[in-house]
Amino acid sequence: MEPVRANLLLLVLLALCAIGLVTAQHKARRLVTTLEQEQTRAHSLDVEYGQLQLEQSTYAMHARIERIAGERLKMRTVDATRTIIMPIGERK
Repeated sequence: MEPVRANLLLLVLLALCAIGLVTAQHKARRLVTTLEQEQTRAHSLDVEYGQLQLEQSTYAMHARIERIAGERLKMRTVDATRTIIMPIGERK
């Protein structure tokens, strides 16, 4: 009866190891899928960041700002003949 118990114990251990292996493989596959999704998302965010940088540089161009200031805000450049420079005080 001793060998039967040993064989039964080994069979139970083998079944538990097999279940553990299947569970570990499933978890690893799920993690790989999640990693690939996050890498795709990171790439999309990198592309969007590049587009936003390009858009920001376009909006910050001096000529565009000057044009908008003139058209919308009715601003104009200062005439040099109307500029008075006031001394603030003596520097030491």
